Amino acid sequence: MLQSNGLGSQQHKEGVFLLNEEQVSTKLRQYEESYFVNRGKGVTRYDICQLPSNSPIEDDRAEEIVQVPILQDNNVRASTDWMFFGVFDGHGGWTTSSKLRDQLISYVIHELGTIFKPAQEDNLRYVPNSATIDQAIKNGFLKLDHEIVNKNIEKLLNDNNKAKAAELLMPALSGSCALLSFYDTNSKMLKVAVTGDSRALLGSFKDNQWTVRQLSIDQTGSNPTEVARIISEHPDEPNVIRNGRVLGTLEPSRAFGDCRYKLPASIQERIYKQFFGRRLPSNLNSPPYVTAEPVITTTKVSPENNDFLVMASDGLFEMLSNEEIVGLVVKWMEKEKMVKPSKSFWNYFGSTEKGLPQVADVTGDKSSKPPFRKSRQLAGNGYLLEDNNVSTHLIRNALSNGGSREQTLMLVSIPNPVSRRYRDDLTVTVVFFGNEVKEADNGKLEINSQATAGGYDSSKPKL
Repeated sequence: MLQSNGLGSQQHKEGVFLLNEEQVSTKLRQYEESYFVNRGKGVTRYDICQLPSNSPIEDDRAEEIVQVPILQDNNVRASTDWMFFGVFDGHGGWTTSSKLRDQLISYVIHELGTIFKPAQEDNLRYVPNSATIDQAIKNGFLKLDHEIVNKNIEKLLNDNNKAKAAELLMPALSGSCALLSFYDTNSKMLKVAVTGDSRALLGSFKDNQWTVRQLSIDQTGSNPTEVARIISEHPDEPNVIRNGRVLGTLEPSRAFGDCRYKLPASIQERIYKQFFGRRLPSNLNSPPYVTAEPVITTTKVSPENNDFLVMASDGLFEMLSNEEIVGLVVKWMEKEKMVKPSKSFWNYFGSTEKGLPQVADVTGDKSSKPPFRKSRQLAGNGYLLEDNNVSTHLIRNALSNGGSREQTLMLVSIPNPVSRRYRDDLTVTVVFFGNEVKEADNGKLEINSQATAGGYDSSKPKL
């Protein structure tokens, strides 16, 4: 039993009881979901799992599939799927990430619809160039943030409607990072848009070697590129970045909401007097300091190379390296017979133990932060392999710190709010690329019941 700190018997503090392995697995799998994508157009399956630390969880996620008829450059009629996968890491509350869950993909689809211009017949659409698509995605992000931070607060101040204060104000006061992947099945182009410090990885097998490529770079006050950008926008403010944080307090340098870093002090004071609010950040001289504009990367997916995408809130990357994450997914894929077993790092040295496969990091920009703890995942049997859902598998191993069941039991057993001292909210989405399809399934999404516990919500995946 984990003992409480016992600050006084008069407070009637009780011990924290360790859950048993079955209870821990139930908790880990409570919000797992898995879907087969029987469309033969580039994605075969995706898995999701969340583990709360805050109550309610401040993370959120969304997925959507849209079928689009297109007319290619050679006037060939075709159909493409737009596949969207989003991970939203909230802070200071859950209301901003919830707003992104409900609206961000719709905003981006609307902007994409304005640039995929209809041809003269059959409502087919011409495909614009990559830069035009990037700008449409950025416009979707910025327009939603403008509504959250500017339009809603302007409406609140004009109407002075206290009954609507929480609904309109809370998404602006809290904040959220946003990681959105957009896969066009016709071009096989994957665009990853990041606002904040959630991260996307692409695992791939080529030339008998597993590799990992980081498709997003963490945007924080510790990223030299972000620091230089913000200083250039506020050259006369020496404290604009302090201790790796914007104005010394906010770690993400880009985010939705967080109106305290975007609105003038005079407006914030009005909000506080008429409704409610939070103390102004120190050295607030020339806002905005924070933007929701994403940085976008474009990558050609190769299903023949067993490509897969891992998206997660930063809580996962605090505990596992990029190489470990891809290695853990590969070991899970071997168990599921999705790939042939590969030789591990330790096998090359004659070890009889089955460690993780050797993974090469081919990321160009290495400025993102490493895990805060030195993991033992690569040593021997330093992993757990017992989940049907690969996202649950990653979360379990992130908590185990090298295959320690006792460590997982302890971290999952600690209740909120104490748990937040030891781990963050965790949200993980894994997407497997490929072209397999079951003809009898008529191109629909199919719930994978063996890898879905209690988190199925039929309203989330759309087609």
